[in-house]
Amino acid sequence: MALALGLDFGTSNTVMVSADDAGAITPVQFGEGNEAFASLPTVLSFIDRGPQRRPEAAIGPWAIRAFLESLDDVRFIQSLKTFVASSLFNGTGVFGTRFEFEDLMQTFLQKAGEHRGGTLFPEGSRVVVGRPVVFAGNVPDEDLAMKRYRGTLSRLGVEEVLFVYEPVGAAFSFANRLDKAATVLVADFGGGTTDYSLMRFERKGDVLTATPPGRGGVGIAGDTFDYRILDKIILPEIGKGTTYSSMGKTLEVPPNLFTNFARWHLLSIFKTSHDYKELKKLLRYCDEDDKIELFIELVEEDQGYPLFKSVSTTKAALSSNDSAELKFAPLGKDFCVTIKRDDFESWIAPDLKRMDQALDKTLMDAGLKDADIDHVFMTGGTSFVPALRRQFETRFGTDRLSGGEELTSVAKGLAMIGARDDAADWAVA
Repeated sequence: MALALGLDFGTSNTVMVSADDAGAITPVQFGEGNEAFASLPTVLSFIDRGPQRRPEAAIGPWAIRAFLESLDDVRFIQSLKTFVASSLFNGTGVFGTRFEFEDLMQTFLQKAGEHRGGTLFPEGSRVVVGRPVVFAGNVPDEDLAMKRYRGTLSRLGVEEVLFVYEPVGAAFSFANRLDKAATVLVADFGGGTTDYSLMRFERKGDVLTATPPGRGGVGIAGDTFDYRILDKIILPEIGKGTTYSSMGKTLEVPPNLFTNFARWHLLSIFKTSHDYKELKKLLRYCDEDDKIELFIELVEEDQGYPLFKSVSTTKAALSSNDSAELKFAPLGKDFCVTIKRDDFESWIAPDLKRMDQALDKTLMDAGLKDADIDHVFMTGGTSFVPALRRQFETRFGTDRLSGGEELTSVAKGLAMIGARDDAADWAVA
C-alpha cells in the first residue's frame, strides 16, 4: 500500500509517483498495455450527448483522440492549471453544463483514477501536491488558487494533503545523487511558470537533512516562448496588425483578440466570450476580411490544440537544429515557414532577462551569491531550450549544471517528502 503519493499537476503534463512503506519509489501508470502512460497531458475533452445530459469527459491522450477523431461536437480544454489563480475565471459553460474550476480539476483527477484502475488516492495515503512558487497570470491570487486546490481534493475524499513547492520536490529528487553537503539551486522550467528553490543538503550517515535558504520565481516559461513564435509567424496571417473602418476612421483590430487565440488555455473561454461575438460583428468592416474570416474559422473549429502541437514541435526542433519548419495546414496546405534559431532567441531575449532577474532576486533575498551554489539542477521541459541553458552555463559554469528526469523529478521528490517523518515541515499554506 502507498505510504505517500506525490502529485505534480502541471500546466502541460500531470505525473504521479508513489512511495510505499518499504521505501520503494514507483511512477504511477495510467492505462494498460500499449496505452499505459506515466505522464498525462493535462487536457480535457467533452463530447456533447444532447439536451439534459451531462457531456462525456475524457482526459490526457484519450481526450486528444476524442477531439481529433470524434464526429460529435467536442469541447477541448487545456492548460487548466493556468486558471487556478485567476479571479477572472468564474467557470465556463460546456454544452449546457456549468463547470467551475473545481469541477474541471475534479473531473480530470477522477478520470485519471479510473485509468489507474480504481481511485487516484487510495484510502489512508498521504498526498503531497506540488504548487508553483509564483502562480501564472498577470495578477495571480494565491489564496484563491489554494482554496480551489483544497476544495477539489476535499471533494475527492483526500484526508491528508500537504502542499509543497514544486522546485523543493525536484530538489529532493536530485539530492539522492549527493554524497556530501551541498547548496543546490533548483530551476524548474515548466509550461506556465519558472520556479527557483535554494536548498542546503547534508548527510549524516544514511540520514538526509535539508534546509531551504530561499525561493522565488516568475510567471514566464515554455508557454511564453511558444507565444513569441505565434506572435511573429502565425498571428499576422490571421489578422493581427490589420485595420477596420468605423465612422470615417481607420482603426486597428484590437490586438488582445489575437492574444486570446495564441494563449491556448484562453481559447475555450474566448469562443464563448463577448469579445469574440464583437469580432464577428466587426468582420464586415475589416479591410482584410479574408484574414479575419480565417481567424474565426480556426476558433470555430477548435484549432488551438493542433496549433499548439505544431508550434511545440517546431520549438523542440530548434533545441537541436539551427532552423526548423513550422507547418500548419489549416492556414493552407502549403503553409510552411522556416524559423532560424537565432531569430527565435532574439524573440525570447526579454523573457530570458526577466527570468534571470527573478533569479537575482531569489539569491539576494537568501543572502547568497552565485559562488555559494554547489550544484544547479535544471528540470522541466523548457530546460532544453539552448539559449536558456547557455544563460545558466555562462552564469554558473557547465561543471555545476545537472539535469535529468525532466518530467518526473518533481513528483518523485514530492513522494519522497511524503514518506519522511518530517513531511509536514516542508508543507506550505
